[in-house]
Formats: sequence, structure tokens, C-alpha cells
Amino acid sequence: LMQSQLSQALNGLSDRAKEAKEFLVQLRNMVQQIQENSVEFEACLVAQCDALIDALNRRKAQLLSRVNKEHEHKLKVVRDQISHCTVKLRQTTGLMEYCLEVIKENDPSGFLQISDALIRRVHLTEDQWGKGTLTPRMTTDFDLNLDNAPLLQSIHQLDFVQMKVSSPVPAPPILQLEECCTHNNSATLSWKQPPLSTVQVEGYILELDDGNGGQFREVYVGKETMCTVDGLHFNSTYSARVKAFNKSGVSPYSKTLVLQTSEDTQAEEQSLPFPVPLERSQLRRMSPFSSTLNLQPSFPGRSYFELRSSAHQLSLHSSLQSLNSAVDIKKMVAVAWFSFDPSSAHADIVFSNDNLTVTCNSYDDRVVLGKTGFSKGLHYWELSIDRYDNHPDPAFGVARLDVLKDAMLGKDDKAWAMYVDNNRSWFMHNNSHTNRTEGGITKGATVGVLLDLTRRTLMFSINEDQQGPVAFENLEGLFFPAVSLNRNVQVTLHTGLPVPEFYASRSAM
Repeated sequence: LMQSQLSQALNGLSDRAKEAKEFLVQLRNMVQQIQENSVEFEACLVAQCDALIDALNRRKAQLLSRVNKEHEHKLKVVRDQISHCTVKLRQTTGLMEYCLEVIKENDPSGFLQISDALIRRVHLTEDQWGKGTLTPRMTTDFDLNLDNAPLLQSIHQLDFVQMKVSSPVPAPPILQLEECCTHNNSATLSWKQPPLSTVQVEGYILELDDGNGGQFREVYVGKETMCTVDGLHFNSTYSARVKAFNKSGVSPYSKTLVLQTSEDTQAEEQSLPFPVPLERSQLRRMSPFSSTLNLQPSFPGRSYFELRSSAHQLSLHSSLQSLNSAVDIKKMVAVAWFSFDPSSAHADIVFSNDNLTVTCNSYDDRVVLGKTGFSKGLHYWELSIDRYDNHPDPAFGVARLDVLKDAMLGKDDKAWAMYVDNNRSWFMHNNSHTNRTEGGITKGATVGVLLDLTRRTLMFSINEDQQGPVAFENLEGLFFPAVSLNRNVQVTLHTGLPVPEFYASRSAM
């Protein structure tokens, strides 16, 4: 009897011990999550403080400019008065010397003839040195007093705002292995929420590393639960993970999925012989949430680090079954990210913003290409017009790698482009201009380029509306995104974008 009682007691104690072990695992996971959140939070804080410092430096430059203008104004007034007074003094001195010479003359009759005129001239000159003539017109003091007290008070009051949590954060998503696959140098991933989860989800964040065990990068943010990532390196092992978010915050990551791209370097998707950066440009309509610090969600400085454990990794190779090819084009989100290529561009092209923004040193048109070339698939990217002066004609489209770099895009047979001014656009290939279409660009406009190598067509849009008919057909071969512009234009490249609505609706017909 006592043995039975002891056995029952041990069973209860064993259950508690098991619960304690599970609790310890939970606590260790919390330690990892706290470390990750701390890194992200510190990055956000540094970014916000740096933004304040940048704003203060810009304001300081503006105030110094005002001081310099006041300085130049005071100098000009004083120098003008010096010049004026010097001339009058020279005239006065000359008159005095002449009068002294006349007084010395011994001819009384000659003196009487000119004395009245000289006396009047002396009195007139004396009157010209009237009141105020010998008074400075400008003070040496700078009557500018910087009112910095409110700003200093605001800096001292700068503090964190505790965000109110209205609902729980989502549970980690579950990667659906049966729907994930790799093909050549692209990968398709699918995920879902846990079956019993009742927490509302507003969207998901998919991350990939660089194929070499490096830092994770966001490649998709949105509501879809499936994403195809193009333009990866061949024969590389990528790690992928996904997390969900709502207004309350971001979930923990899913388990890490390891994917192997094809070893076939002759596959049709090709890249230039240097690494394509795994950095996502800002996605349109990408961010339905904000951080605790109210930082803009699209801020590119946020970083994420993963302390991976092999027990949490799942291996998946390209032998898994492919997805059903009949998936609706609006459900599949094609993500192909790339930047401009400094090594193949004309020397006059000026790069900034991690090679996503370009302008030119010359008034002549110069060509710059994207880093990645495409020979199959559906690809869409956009270029926002950051600066547009004096009605230039920038051109947008695709080109071969050996396209002319010192002429407008489309002047030779190596490029297919749309060039546009502030009123209308034309398509151009091999210096042949066609399809004049009303509707141009201004500063802030967006030009879209849609390359469909399944249908072998190239189309364009301005501000998300199709511009003209299908621009070019029967395209075949390897094409690189391309732009030509001069110093009156600056554009920024946006990649990793979904297919535009006008084309998605055409494809569904």
C-alpha cells in the first residue's frame, strides 16, 4: 500500500518536473526573444536620435546662412559708406588746397573776381558734411538672439511612450512544407496560422538570409501567405523564416526552413558575375504597423538577428513537389530585388542610397543597368522621379548588357524603352519612335516597367496606370533593367513589387 502511494506521489512530482522543464524552455526562449527585441529596439532608438541630430544640423546650417547674410549686409553698408566718405573727403581736401593757393596770390583784382564764387563753393561743401554724414549707418552688433530654450526643454523631456496593448500578439506562423519548393534559383514558400489560433493577424514578414549563413533580410511584407522569391544565387543554401504581426506587435519567428537552390548554372535566370545584395527596397503599401518608438516602418536601418538552433531547423531540397501552376497571378507575389550596377554604367552616372538612386553629371543622356538580368518569368519594377528639371526626356526599359551607354536608351538595337517628357511619351527601339501617348511625368511621378517573358512582352505604366498599348512583343534572350537620364533627372529604383492591377486583370481574362 505504501509503495502504491509513493508511486502515485512520484507520478505527480514527475508531472511537475516535466512542466518545470517546459517552463524553463519557455523562459530560455524569452531570453532569446528579449535579446533580439533589444537589438531591434536599440537600432530604432539610434535611428530616431540620429534623425533628430540630422534635423538639428540642417537647422544649424540654415541659421548660419542667415548670420552670413547679415554679416555680408553689414559689410556692404559700411564699405559703401567708406567709399562715399572717401570721395567727399578727396573733393573737400582739393577745394581747401585750391583756396589756400588763391589766398597766396598777389593779384588783388584776380582774387576779387573769383572770391565770391569760392566762398559760395566752400559754404556748399561744408553744408554737404551735414548732420549724420559722419555717423555710421550700421552697428557692429548682430541683433540675433537664438531662442533655444523650448528645444532644450523638449530634449530633456524626450522619453519613451508606453504603448497600450489592446490584444495579444499573433502566434508564430507554421511553414507548410508540402507547398514549399525551390526551382532553379527561385524559391516558393507558403505558411499559415496555427489551427486553433484566434488572434487576428494583419500581415506577415518573410525573411531570408544571404545564402551564406549571414544576416536575415525582409523580402516580403503583406497579407498573402505565399511568396515566390526570384534572383537567388545558384547552388546556395538559404534559410527562411516568417513572423506575423497585428496592431499589438510582432509574433515570434516560425521554425527556420533551409532551402537548396539548383546546381544548374545554365538555368535560364542569370545574374551578373557578382553577388546580388539581399536588400529589399521599400515595398509600396508595405507597412500596416508602427514600432514602439513610432519610427516610420519603411526605415531601412532596422536589422534582425537569428540565434539559430539545429533542433529548430527543417531541411527541404528541390526534390519536393512543385506548386500547382494554375495558382492565381494575384495570389502569387513575385519578389525580384536588385539595384543599379555601378560597374557597367557610364562614368557620368552618380549613385547613392545603396545604388538604388541615380542621377548624372552630364547634360547628355547616359545609361545605367540593373544588376540582374532576366530571360524568363514575370518581372515588375518601378522608378520614382525624385527630381525633374527643365523638361528632359528620361527613358526607361530593358537592354542587353552591351547597350550603348552614352546615348538615350533605345537609340540602338540593344534596348527597348519608353522615353517621356512632361506631356507625352514614345516607345523607342533601334532609333525608331512609335506610339506617341499623351500623359507625361513630373517630380514625384512613378514609372512602372513590366517584363513578361512568358508572353514575351514589355509594357509601361505611369502612376500605376498603363501608358499606351503593349510596347514591344516577341522579346527573347537576356534582358537587364535599364534607364537613361541626364543631370536634370534623379530616379530611385523600387523592386520586389507585386504585379500591377491592370496586368493582373488582363491575365485573369
